[in-house]
Amino acid sequence: MSAFDLPWLVADIGGTNARFGLVTSLGARPTNVAVLAGAGYPTLPEAVAAYLTEHAGGARPGAACLAVAGPIDGDRYRLTNSAWAGSVRDLDVPYAVLLNDFEALAVSLPHLEGDDLVSLGGPALAYGVKAVLGPGTGLGVGGLVPTERGWTPIPGEGGHVTAPVVDRRELEIVRVLQSQGLAHVVAEHLLSGPGIVRLHRALAQVNGVTAPELSASDIVARLDDSLCSETVEVFCGMLGTFAGNVALTLGARGGVYLGGGVLPRIVERVRTSDFRPRFTANPDMADYLSAIGTALIVAPQPALTGAAAWLSQRARTELVG
Repeated sequence: MSAFDLPWLVADIGGTNARFGLVTSLGARPTNVAVLAGAGYPTLPEAVAAYLTEHAGGARPGAACLAVAGPIDGDRYRLTNSAWAGSVRDLDVPYAVLLNDFEALAVSLPHLEGDDLVSLGGPALAYGVKAVLGPGTGLGVGGLVPTERGWTPIPGEGGHVTAPVVDRRELEIVRVLQSQGLAHVVAEHLLSGPGIVRLHRALAQVNGVTAPELSASDIVARLDDSLCSETVEVFCGMLGTFAGNVALTLGARGGVYLGGGVLPRIVERVRTSDFRPRFTANPDMADYLSAIGTALIVAPQPALTGAAAWLSQRARTELVG
């Protein structure tokens, strides 16, 4: 077996779960998708071996692309929220490569269509530079640029920019967090799963009320509770401003896509929120931003789609020329 012989292995490796799939033809979406609990396997190679044996009929992939939620240094990886660390060369695969998880999500964007996406306003998504951001455990940000040889992902650390506050209520929230020891409040401190919890507590203090300790899942599920509803309202508005800033920074005329684990739980609330008005509410660049489409990714495994697309593009350029 040689590099790029089919099938290919694709994976989305997080701190809790590892998602795997097989690509059986050039340009195809992954099949044989399975989710393995990371805690059940001491190492990533052992999880890969278990997937191939138990879910892929003992397939021997010619290439692999693994999207990893953690730092990457060449062929080496270290998961942020797991003990898994090592080299992708430890896999028994002729050609294996690592991507940051948001690089893989960015590469998936041109391949998402129909029911994979929910419009959040603006014109149809277009060809051109694209941006993706996603509140989950953290706040990921990435870009995708069209080139003569296909799409090139741009990883970044945009979630750590200063928090996008624009009104008095948001300024008061930031002051509460600063008084609690967060000297520099960044976007991720508010626009993430843990950020929703932090935002809920800070809003309670701003409003002078006592609030129970709730998880992010509890908060987004209790929209009949006035404080929870206000928390989600503020969250969506700040997310709109943040997304507009990302669009301007990257020149993302091809569209801004939202992913992550939080937003698919509150799709309709995001659609009817201040997200889109805040996205375009830049007095100097309102026309520019109004011409950019925004969409929420609801596809079940978009990072696997991105990893498959990355391998297909690399195979075409290296094997076809």
